[in-house]
Amino acid sequence: MFKHIVLAADGSAHSIKAAEKAAGIAQLTAGSAVTLLHVVDDLPTAADVADEQLRPRDIPDHRKQRLFPVEEVLINAGVTYETKHIYGDPAMAIVKEAEAETPDLLIIGSRGLNPVQQMVLGSVSQKVVKRATCPVMIVKDN
Repeated sequence: MFKHIVLAADGSAHSIKAAEKAAGIAQLTAGSAVTLLHVVDDLPTAADVADEQLRPRDIPDHRKQRLFPVEEVLINAGVTYETKHIYGDPAMAIVKEAEAETPDLLIIGSRGLNPVQQMVLGSVSQKVVKRATCPVMIVKDN
């Protein structure tokens, strides 16, 4: 049923939960594959800036390392996957890549922002659901 799944992940606990769901769904269909999509915002995070060991050119590799726990979930489940690292605004980049990949399902984790955070920051998962042209599954951490 779901032979091609795009999993949007950033290495957070929420994306690890989404990876567990993606792995479980992929295991149900023989020959299924997961595209692990990691969107790197062009701007460094506060953690990147605080780490004095990092130079600007090292930041993307440092961010890629955050995906190791997500990849571990897929590996342990025996799921075939490929990883794509792309740059841009997370919501728009996820939607654009999903349009190019034409998956059977797009899976993304949700942080569960409070109403004030949603108003100020917006929710990547909400933006993706509004704009995506494929089925989307949002996995909550709770």
